[in-house]
Amino acid sequence: MKYRIGKKQIACTVIAIIFAMCGTGVLAKAEETRVQKKLAEEVFRFHVLANSDSKEDQALKMKVKENVITYMKEQLPKSESVGMTKTWVSSHLDKIESLAKETLLAEGSSDSVEAKVTNCYFPDKTYGDVTFPQGNYDALRIEIGEAKGQNWWCVMYPPLCLDAALSESTLLTPEEKFLITDNGYCIKFK
Repeated sequence: MKYRIGKKQIACTVIAIIFAMCGTGVLAKAEETRVQKKLAEEVFRFHVLANSDSKEDQALKMKVKENVITYMKEQLPKSESVGMTKTWVSSHLDKIESLAKETLLAEGSSDSVEAKVTNCYFPDKTYGDVTFPQGNYDALRIEIGEAKGQNWWCVMYPPLCLDAALSESTLLTPEEKFLITDNGYCIKFK
């Protein structure tokens, strides 16, 4: 007995496959969102925006970043939580902002500077073998001048050296670490 597959059966099969693939994508997106939301609660980022993309403004951004990091490494107490880090940074915003302004003045720039703790969007970002998914994260944000240039990011909490923090902390479950680290596969969230 010969079995014939009709056009309707092929169309239904294709539609079923598409729905199955979309369902898998929806589940992957839901897991990415879950991981990002958990990370956003346990991570505090540092973000410096340059005035423009000019070579001079980019160099100024890096000098501000270096001086602020040096200050925080010397002054920020070893923190046990993201909340402690945010509280310390929030209470030292004036000092951080004045340090950034002093850095600019020493380099001959009169650009304005604003330092604030804010919640802002970050695209996917890779630190070593760890990729943080895009989404909103709390951050110390320093805006130089018009803040329209390329920017620089890092993670303040866990500590500035993320690789050491991942190996020492309980920030992530093993499954979550697997989702954001490269374990033989090129894992990125899109």
